[in-house]
Amino acid sequence: MHIATVDYQTPDAAKKFTESLKNSGFAVLVNHPLEWSQIQAIYDEWLVFFRSESKNNYLVSANKKGGLFSTALSETAKGETKKDPKEFFHIFKTGIYPKELSNNALNYYEHAHILAKQLLGWIQQESPLPIQEAYTEPLPQMIEGSESLLRILRYTPIASTENYVRAAAHEDINLITILPAATAKGLQVKNKAGEWLDIPVEANSLIINIGDMLQEASQGYYPSTTHRVIKHQNDVELERISMPFFLQPRADVVLSDRYTAGQYHTERMQELKVIQDGKVLV
Repeated sequence: MHIATVDYQTPDAAKKFTESLKNSGFAVLVNHPLEWSQIQAIYDEWLVFFRSESKNNYLVSANKKGGLFSTALSETAKGETKKDPKEFFHIFKTGIYPKELSNNALNYYEHAHILAKQLLGWIQQESPLPIQEAYTEPLPQMIEGSESLLRILRYTPIASTENYVRAAAHEDINLITILPAATAKGLQVKNKAGEWLDIPVEANSLIINIGDMLQEASQGYYPSTTHRVIKHQNDVELERISMPFFLQPRADVVLSDRYTAGQYHTERMQELKVIQDGKVLV
């Protein structure tokens, strides 16, 4: 498995980017238009927030849009029984947002959404004609009118000298995910031989991966590859902050003969056990 590092500014960026997605489900973008200083500022201020008691004023509930998922409400990966040791805050265009924090994350949301539309356009134009014809509408149009999800995520400290899993093996649900390099390494992908391969942490890089919904819409042409986050025995970082942006299609988008996006999302949320009082929380 080869995950290409693609210079966003080069004339053949779209071709190299989509080739990497086709071969591995992942690609790394450098020289992209998102400001790294802004990303770093978001990491810094949200780490302070996660360490504070004020975070508990924003606990998610079935009656709120977005908010804090504590370690007690964290996801349980499909097929697993233990929740991941992490906490995270869900940010939408409209929804709750901590008054203690700057608007950096909200501004980043808008800029990342613009980039996402372009990347979906690249995937659309580079798809083989039969795959293009199978899309029920152009890929960039699928996210128009929807509210994609920005997740600020803190992998909580564990006092252990052994290897442990921070996020169990899983695939993303959405069309694509944009993930700036996190504050610590640990992201791994699984190749066809079942081996786990590290994705290098490069400052100012974006990791892009295919989600299940795009795999469904492309009839499997673009694979949604299994990945996880671990802490190696010799890693010194006890905490890890990351910021995945999940590009969600509108609920009414027809992915295939089997699913609309809304049907698929609800089914997967139930599998992840992200439910409170019988209601899906995202």
